[in-house]
Amino acid sequence: MEHGQAESPPLYDSVVDYNTPPPLYPSLETLSATQAQPYHIPQPVHQTPAPGVVQTIPTQRSQIPFFRNKRYCYGGSSGTAVLVVLVVIAVWLGVRYGPSLWALSEKETETDTCPPLSVNCDGKRDCSQGSDESRCVRFGTANELQVMTSKTKSFLPVCAQGWSKTIADQTCQQLGFRQSYKDDVLQTSSSAFQSLNNQFTNTIQGSVNMSASCPGQKTVSLQCSKCGQPTGSRIIGGSVAADGQWPWQASLHFQGFHTCGGTLVAPDFIITAAHCFPKGTSGSQLPNNWKVYIGLVSQLRPPSPYSVKQIILHENYDSATKNNDIALLKLSKPASDIQPVCLPVFGQIFPTAKQCWTTGFGVTSEGADSSSTLLMEVAVDLIDSAVCNSNTVYGGRITEQMRCAGDLKGRKDSCQGDSGGPLVCKVDDKWYLTGVTSWGDGCGRQNRPGVYSNVGQLLMWIYGKMQVNTLLHFYMQTHIK
Repeated sequence: MEHGQAESPPLYDSVVDYNTPPPLYPSLETLSATQAQPYHIPQPVHQTPAPGVVQTIPTQRSQIPFFRNKRYCYGGSSGTAVLVVLVVIAVWLGVRYGPSLWALSEKETETDTCPPLSVNCDGKRDCSQGSDESRCVRFGTANELQVMTSKTKSFLPVCAQGWSKTIADQTCQQLGFRQSYKDDVLQTSSSAFQSLNNQFTNTIQGSVNMSASCPGQKTVSLQCSKCGQPTGSRIIGGSVAADGQWPWQASLHFQGFHTCGGTLVAPDFIITAAHCFPKGTSGSQLPNNWKVYIGLVSQLRPPSPYSVKQIILHENYDSATKNNDIALLKLSKPASDIQPVCLPVFGQIFPTAKQCWTTGFGVTSEGADSSSTLLMEVAVDLIDSAVCNSNTVYGGRITEQMRCAGDLKGRKDSCQGDSGGPLVCKVDDKWYLTGVTSWGDGCGRQNRPGVYSNVGQLLMWIYGKMQVNTLLHFYMQTHIK
């Protein structure tokens, strides 16, 4: 991930040009003996299609390659009988569940509408997509649980009196996690609290009332997942990532080819960049065209893929400026055996010049025609936004939703194919997702550091979308039944 200079730098997202083929991967013969040994593949790998799929190399990224496989052919009377049975089952499922499934699909994709008298954070779903209840919970320092209700209009800590594992699990499920990981008690100097009432509902904001007192000033600290603690160790001084060091790293394959990176933040959710799904590209926003590989360190030894159930793009993403360049992928099944990265807490500060790390499978030099088959890592320093916005750097193009990292002298940076991947910083032995690889003028150029979507500024959007998805799922399950 260390790059030299070039005269005409492309943007990071130029790799997501679906009108031209993606960068080629090097053949197996070019891999050195010190690198990870791939599984045996009889022919050189020029690109990295999804494993187990026989396909031709498309001339355009938007083309779906045609292929045939004996496994999909049926012959003789037994094959015909199987087909008849499958058709009958499909028709019956369509008649029996079609209306409900269609309604669920429409409900997940329709535009959110709210009645004129809708009330935010009262624990009652007023808007069609539940957005009125989606931004009522956050985490403060030491993972202090903070809740806003329609009456308080501000975030207050939750008093620990009456708290239980059951409530902890329900609160984390509301936020889009499967269950809680750890809850504890904090001592606080707050003068106002949210105290649990006796009518706990599906939302924590509907289950608390404002209180001026709390026994012992003890409030709830809540963690919804074990996160940010990898099992592997880095190769000291190297640029190839070790197995297990970045378990949350994802490779997003569009129609069989690595296109962008991503980061696992919860068992069901991947964070990536919105620019990986351009509106003008046929099929780029269809979940069925994507596969997600998590925890891999080599494109030649991929684990089993995850299917994508839903693509959630930031509604205010600006493709021209790359502002709000963030997206969520909802997986079809949870990645419960893979440790996610930690999301920062509200107000958490990662100071200027702090050394952080970015990872990905992108090209290893600007303008290169070969992407890396191995997961690459590079240490980058966080750069003050005022410096990054100066006339000698990006001249005012950096917004509050962006963060710069790299080296103003050049050399260390992300590059094409790394888009959507993580920028992580270590605090107290935990790794936190600080940024999402977004854009930059070239790779590793002087005074042109990498620009990342600022996760800290986008936390409420992230949690909000995870909550909307979860609340809508609960709602549809109840009504379909």
